[in-house]
Amino acid sequence: MKWNRFTVKTKTEAEDIVISTLAEVGIEGVEIQDKQPLTEEDKAQMFVDIMPEGPADDGVAYLNFYLEEDADKEAILKDVREALDDLKNFMDIGEATIEESQTEDKDWINNWKQYFHQFYVDDILIVPSWEEVKAEDKDKMILHIDPGTAFGTGMHETTQLVIRQLKKYVTPDTEMLDVGTGSGILGIVALKLGAKHVLGTDLDPCAVPAVAENKEANQIVDETFDMVIGNIIDDKAIQDQAGYEKYDIVTANILADVLIPLTPVIVNQMKKGAYYITSGILDVKEEVVVEAVKAAGLTVVEVTHQGEWVSVTARKD
Repeated sequence: MKWNRFTVKTKTEAEDIVISTLAEVGIEGVEIQDKQPLTEEDKAQMFVDIMPEGPADDGVAYLNFYLEEDADKEAILKDVREALDDLKNFMDIGEATIEESQTEDKDWINNWKQYFHQFYVDDILIVPSWEEVKAEDKDKMILHIDPGTAFGTGMHETTQLVIRQLKKYVTPDTEMLDVGTGSGILGIVALKLGAKHVLGTDLDPCAVPAVAENKEANQIVDETFDMVIGNIIDDKAIQDQAGYEKYDIVTANILADVLIPLTPVIVNQMKKGAYYITSGILDVKEEVVVEAVKAAGLTVVEVTHQGEWVSVTARKD
């Protein structure tokens, strides 16, 4: 079987936002080709002593995504082009041209695993399902996460920002709601930190087996982490199922454009004194999210940054 490959030419500094924009229109599994030098952290993940010198960074990045031969590529490309044109109004993403080619069937959807190794978020060790925990790490807080092909690993800055906030606010009495739960990593972190119960919501039905597998891998008691599939922003049945004035913490690691309509709705699920921890926010949209949080009647407690990403933590007084 052959695949249609589409290559977006952009700037290295715009990679993250372009990938996030592609995700908004349903594109998953983006490959990155650029000449950015590896960071020391990247090098440490590769378990080699000497890295070869690469070509000089020219500021250009090529982002590849794949569609099956029978996919409605014209409709998908129309959505992609419109989304990229909208993005150009906010920042310089370079040419944003799209070239099409074909590639033979290969296991490209799993090839990324060779680059993902266990890593720390402060004192929490996150280990993919295909790696063993080292003997010297047995006494650490360990998360076994298999993101599959649809969800994140915890390596992204946005997830790490939320994890650090959870370490501050989770208590043994915490009831937590995780909007856009994906692999379930934030809920599992909260439970390992001592939270009492987590409800995860997601639009993608694939989240159900992903969360179930990661719960099992981490010996999470089944009844402590429940899942609901649906859009809590505009689906009253999902809102009712989640419950009202029930949660001590709500996490939402999703894009700013989703956080803005979510925030005035989700305050209804929060107890008085509850914390609302958001991430997935590019620094250029920080103020928009902060204003949305304030407009919903919440008090901003803390704004934290990692790279170009932002987390906003607020409280319901």
